[in-house]
Amino acid sequence: MRKTVFHIPQMDCPAEERLIRMKLEDDPGVRRLEFDLPRRRLAVYHDGGEQRIVRALQELGMKGKTIERGTVGPGPAQTEISQRKVLGGVLGVNFFFFLFELAAGLWAGSMGLVADSLDMLADAFVYGIALWAAGGTLRRKRRVAAAAGYFQIVLAMVGFAEVVRRVVWGEGLPDVRMMIGVSFLALLANGVSLRWLRRAAGKEEAHMRAGMIFTSNDVIINAGVILAGVLVALLESRIPDLVVGAGVFVLVLRGGRRILMLK
Repeated sequence: MRKTVFHIPQMDCPAEERLIRMKLEDDPGVRRLEFDLPRRRLAVYHDGGEQRIVRALQELGMKGKTIERGTVGPGPAQTEISQRKVLGGVLGVNFFFFLFELAAGLWAGSMGLVADSLDMLADAFVYGIALWAAGGTLRRKRRVAAAAGYFQIVLAMVGFAEVVRRVVWGEGLPDVRMMIGVSFLALLANGVSLRWLRRAAGKEEAHMRAGMIFTSNDVIINAGVILAGVLVALLESRIPDLVVGAGVFVLVLRGGRRILMLK
């Protein structure tokens, strides 16, 4: 993959940055853009020659002067293969634990486990569409990340409704041992997944950053469910489990909003 740095005198505010993004993100050969507005520099990571990039800037009325050229990192094909391997592995982990935690949550009567299982389902959906996006254009990757964000927000709304239903109708105490045991296994699995994602090539791209946000949330959620299990046992109350269930969906909602803010 090539890196070309341009000095663009006319690029002095975010408006010019947005114009350039809109122009270049449709180019299938452009992999990443890095803007330095104070110094009026643009770094373009791309395949092939730079001539089409220069022409695109000229069409915007901007005369970009090339000040640096080079080759960086693995090639696009290698990056795509690396991303697909990591995303495929994390997808498998999340879908397995969705089924496992859902069954365990229903059996144990734990809202925390059920909420975590639905969050795992959301993550499996995210990694599935991220697999489809790997190797695509910047705009395609951002659209995939946005779709994942909206899905998270919808899931959070459904989850809050379920928490309210359980508060109104009442439930018995959940099985504390199952809550803690299953959540501990999920915590280990998410820790491994997060390590894979952080070591992956192309981890700075929007769809990969979305995956790291989701998995980081999962680690926090698993620890919360374990704590809820301990409090249920100590207090002999289902309230900690419901509170953690609601808290899970707060994190899901925040995660969705963060995905939509990715640039």
